[in-house]
Amino acid sequence: MENNPWQITGEKLVYDNPWIRLTEYQVIDPAGGNGIYGKVHFKNVAVGVIPVDDENHTWLVGQFRFPLQQYSWEIPEGGAPVGSDPLQSAQRELKEETGFTATHWEQFLSMHMTNSVADEWAIVYIATGLQAGPSSPEDTEQLQIKRVPLEHAFEMVEKGEITDAISVAALLKLQLRYQQSKQK
Repeated sequence: MENNPWQITGEKLVYDNPWIRLTEYQVIDPAGGNGIYGKVHFKNVAVGVIPVDDENHTWLVGQFRFPLQQYSWEIPEGGAPVGSDPLQSAQRELKEETGFTATHWEQFLSMHMTNSVADEWAIVYIATGLQAGPSSPEDTEQLQIKRVPLEHAFEMVEKGEITDAISVAALLKLQLRYQQSKQK
C-alpha cells in the first residue's frame, strides 16, 4: 500500500517568505471525496549538533522562541539551504552558537519533523574533537550557552525541560547508544 492515494486537482500559493512556503491543494482524498490539504514547504533542512567533549559533556543553547512565546534549551541548531551541504551548515551553526569547531563529525540522525503538514527534514550530527573559539551568533539571537554532562542533558529531556523535537530525538537516541554500549 505504498502508492499515493491522494489526487491533486489544483493548488494555490497562500504564503511565501525566505524560510517557508504555504500551498493549499485541492484534492480527491483516499476515500474519494473532494477536499483541501495545506502543505508547509521548508526552504532549509534543519541541522543540529550534539557537541561532545572528552569528559562526556555537551553544550546546550538557550533562547527565547517566538512561535512558542517561551524560553527553550536545545542542542545547537540552524538551517541548511535545500541543495547545500548540511554538514557545512552544521559546522557553521556550531561555531556561530558555541564558538566550537570539531575534528570529527558523525551524521547521527535524520528525520521528518511534522510530516502530516510539512516537508521539513532534519539531520543531526555528533561533533567530537572540540576546539574552543569565539562564538558569533546572528544579530537576532540572544543566546545562553551552558556546558552540562550528557547524563544531565538526558535528564532534562526526561523531565520535560528540553522540548525541542530535534533535541529530544537526538538526545534520546544518544542515550540509547550509551546504554547499549554499557551493556556490552
